[in-house]
Amino acid sequence: MLPELPPLPALTRAEGELIDAYLEVVDLLGKINPSRGTHTYGALRAAQALVGRAEALREALTVMHARGENEVHADTLARALRVLDGERRADRVTVPRARAS
Repeated sequence: MLPELPPLPALTRAEGELIDAYLEVVDLLGKINPSRGTHTYGALRAAQALVGRAEALREALTVMHARGENEVHADTLARALRVLDGERRADRVTVPRARAS
């Protein structure tokens, strides 16, 4: 049986959309990362999808700003990212450590 995940912190709808779009962008960047990829076609498809997801990210931030949500509550959003496996997902964007020879 899988361990029970902690609940997501309370987020506004725009914050939830920001987190979702951000993680989708991170996932796509992980697929594009040339230090981790294996096929150009998958990276190409991810790069093409990145444009739309970046627009969704921009829109979520625009809505937050328009509603007067001028501050990003980093601690709360970081908790949400951790619950949604954001650390593992973001790790795919980084360059892997060199292997010892």
